[in-house]
Amino acid sequence: MSNWKGGRCRSLETFTLKGGEVQTEGNMSLSLRSIIYAFLTRGRPIPLIIIVYAVIFCSLNGFLQGHFLLHCARFEDTWLTRARLTAGIVVFALGMIINIHSDYILRGLRKPGEVIYRVPHGGMFEFVSGANFFGEIVEWCGYAVAVWSLPAFAFTFFTICSIGPRACMHHRKHISDHSECPAKSLSFFDSR
Repeated sequence: MSNWKGGRCRSLETFTLKGGEVQTEGNMSLSLRSIIYAFLTRGRPIPLIIIVYAVIFCSLNGFLQGHFLLHCARFEDTWLTRARLTAGIVVFALGMIINIHSDYILRGLRKPGEVIYRVPHGGMFEFVSGANFFGEIVEWCGYAVAVWSLPAFAFTFFTICSIGPRACMHHRKHISDHSECPAKSLSFFDSR
C-alpha cells in the first residue's frame, strides 16, 4: 500500500475537474442531474423544492463519496494503472453520454409549455424504453467499478433500487398506452 498522502493525491488527481475544486466524476453527473437538467426541461416547470432537495441530496452524496476517497480509502501504488479503473471510467463515460443524449431527446419532444407525452425515438430509446434511467445506472456502475469501494457500490445498489422500479413502471405504461413504441424497445429489467 502506498502512503496515506500519496493515495489522497492520486485520488485528487484522478477525480479533479478543475484545480482547487474537488469534483468526482460522480459529482459531475449529480450536478448535471440536479441543477442543469432542471433548467433545461420543457413542459411543466419543476417545483423549486424538488430542485432544492436534489441539490441537497447530490451535495451530501458528493461529500460522502469525496470524503471516502480523500480521507478513508487506501490506494496501492499501481491503482492508476489498473484495468479496473480504466474500465470503470469508460463505462461511466458511456453511461453519461447515454444519459445526456437521452435527456436531450426527451427535452426535444415538447415545445415550451407543452405537457403532453410523446414517445421518444432515437439513440438508446430504440433499445430500451427508459434510456435516461439506463444511462444513469450505467454511469453509477462505472463509478463503482472505478472506485471499487463500499460507499460507491452501496450508492450504485440504491440507485438501481430507486430507478429500477420507476424504469419498469415507465416501460409497462409506455407499452400499454402507446402503440407507436419501437417494437424492439425493452425495459432493462424485464423483457416483454
